Amino acid sequence: MTLWPWEYLFESFSSRSFPDLYNQILVASIVLLIATVIFYNVRTRQLHRHTVYLQMYEWTLWTGVIVYSLVIVYWIFRFDMIIVLATIVIGMGTLAWIRFFRFPPYFRAYERQLAKQRYFSRERFSHPESTIRTKSSRRRRRRR
Repeated sequence: MTLWPWEYLFESFSSRSFPDLYNQILVASIVLLIATVIFYNVRTRQLHRHTVYLQMYEWTLWTGVIVYSLVIVYWIFRFDMIIVLATIVIGMGTLAWIRFFRFPPYFRAYERQLAKQRYFSRERFSHPESTIRTKSSRRRRRRR
């Protein structure tokens, strides 16, 4: 290390300047990009009836695709390290915001909605006779 730590932020992101990080960041970006796409496909097939969860996974998919693709582009074109770090930090912060701040209120509202649906369906079919027609309704049909 011959420079001050903040001076490394303005060095180009190359194997000469950052030999320890250069290939590891590329491999991590590729692996995370592939994992994000696979995770999105698996979870959307499992939760295809729950739109709130589908929206969250779509947000995480596009955020992950953008961040990890940008890091790959930065690796190819050797941008300054400050841009690479800023993209990674902002991208990870956005993913955390999506998961822990943006969607939990929607999850709670959706869970309340599902609980109400379960309650009303349980109340409607709680009596054994609720699914059986009464004799008076059968007689009306025969007369017509």
